[in-house]
Amino acid sequence: MSKARLVITAIEVEGRTPAEVIAEYGVSRSWLYELLARYRAEGDAAFEPRSRRPLSSPRTTPQARVDLVLRLRKQLAEVGLDAGADTIDWHLTHKHSITVSRATINRILVRAGAVVPEPAKRPKSSYIRFEASMPNETWQSDFTHYRLTRPEGTPGADTEPISWLDDHARYALHISAHHRITGPIVLDTFRGTCDLHGYPASTLTDNGMVYTVRFSGGRGGRTSLEQELRRLNIVQKNSRPNHPTTCGKVERFQQTMKKWLRAQPAQPSTLAELQTLLEAFAAEYNHRRPHRSLPHRATPATAYAARPKATPSADRMREPHDRVRTDRIDNSGVVTLRVNGRLHHIGVGRTHARTHVLLLVHDLKVTVINAATGELLRELTIDPTKDYQGTGQPPGPTPKKQ
Repeated sequence: MSKARLVITAIEVEGRTPAEVIAEYGVSRSWLYELLARYRAEGDAAFEPRSRRPLSSPRTTPQARVDLVLRLRKQLAEVGLDAGADTIDWHLTHKHSITVSRATINRILVRAGAVVPEPAKRPKSSYIRFEASMPNETWQSDFTHYRLTRPEGTPGADTEPISWLDDHARYALHISAHHRITGPIVLDTFRGTCDLHGYPASTLTDNGMVYTVRFSGGRGGRTSLEQELRRLNIVQKNSRPNHPTTCGKVERFQQTMKKWLRAQPAQPSTLAELQTLLEAFAAEYNHRRPHRSLPHRATPATAYAARPKATPSADRMREPHDRVRTDRIDNSGVVTLRVNGRLHHIGVGRTHARTHVLLLVHDLKVTVINAATGELLRELTIDPTKDYQGTGQPPGPTPKKQ
């Protein structure tokens, strides 16, 4: 018999007083009188277990917001785009003006059964992460396979799309589909990409024979790409054998690309149709899709345009002092920068107070850029003799427009 039944029996059947029952069974007075009132109102139902859930949860996520998270997850997955908590958070913030923490979004997805556990997946902390500090500092390239679909729905011919990707911004510089990738095609795509975006300081690829012949024993000379890079004084870097994570950015890009292609309702049956889809994907990936690996989940196009472009250097010993700093403008509209051991205060304006910024430093030339949008906030040349680098505007608040 439970203690609740013993207490009720002692009072209702044996006629004992509450004080006697409290002393004998060691229960609190409030609990006793609550139980007694419940028993007299409900009978034996008072002994049934009751939920300890509070009557109200004012901080719980509204059901409409839960439904929106699940709807975004479904919509993004159906079109072949990333649909994780970070991406959903970006869409909630920028398209619906709703703020939800990443943990809450993940909890909603888990409760709805929309997340497939992968306990054997290697944790991100086990990788050594690297990233070029400037656009065009390093271009990664690789090619993959995608099979066409015949009009009747059966598998068609195999194709090989090739990609050139900026290591810093993850900007898709070039994507084109071919029946088979050869050395001349690699060179043509590289030259075409350079015509559009300028020459990179270095390239990074695997050890495919269309990129390098360094493991061929010296037979046949250099590939056409190797000759071109040597002529332009562009550093050529190659991954170690059996280390695909070195070229992980372009590998992950190709995975995203093929996932998007497979999600399209009309599968390509010709090389021209595939190229049309690849161009549509490049526009979506570069300009509209938020990238989780970029600061503030910016788009690759924003990150690529936010900083000056690196170029090949004939004499690396004479390179200027270039560096990039991340900071936040304080409440007075000032950001600090140390030059030659002295701290300088750079005025940007109280309009941009508490804005996260990038400081691009080229010797004494400084460019201040909004880290989230890529907006140019200020360009100046540091005066080493002055502490405060004023904006040149009169002191006081910015006058309001009439």
